[in-house]
Amino acid sequence: MSAPPELPAIVSRAFDVSRRSGYVSFCRNETGRLLAALAATRSGTLAEFGTGCGVGTAWLRSGVRTDARILSAELDAKLAGKAAEIFEDDPSVEVLAADWSTLRDQGPFSLLFLDSGIPEEVTVDTIADLVEPGGIVVLDDFVPCEQWPPITGGRVDSLRENWLTDERFTAVEVMIAPDASAIIATRR
Repeated sequence: MSAPPELPAIVSRAFDVSRRSGYVSFCRNETGRLLAALAATRSGTLAEFGTGCGVGTAWLRSGVRTDARILSAELDAKLAGKAAEIFEDDPSVEVLAADWSTLRDQGPFSLLFLDSGIPEEVTVDTIADLVEPGGIVVLDDFVPCEQWPPITGGRVDSLRENWLTDERFTAVEVMIAPDASAIIATRR
């Protein structure tokens, strides 16, 4: 068995900041590699709602092209400050201590990364117009489900169901690990 591939330097830096801050809820490496690969296909403005300490942002940055920029909003000002430190010398990345809705007028986005634990007001309807035609929305932290409709915790997972069936998007759920999946939705 070989060691996992090395992490990009910016991602290692974000993990270090996260650990020193005692923040343990961050983007998995499997999701991060998916984000980096998708970011490499994008130009324009990419966004993230829910920065945490910046690990997901770092994964996006590790793959993003030189003609793109990343905006990330984190409601917790302390976490946003820690994440902003990671990118303080990088004009391509801006971390805001703000609610996700402050980025509404910054779009449309070519890629938008959302955590599946997003607030209830962040629905397909509130997000659809924030993504340009051909733009991608990535939602992570789902538990794989082999049935339809998708069930999580004994209830229909309406967030997952809505993204996978909305006619404005072509969407797929992909397993990124045996215990984790993500939704990738492309705006028609």
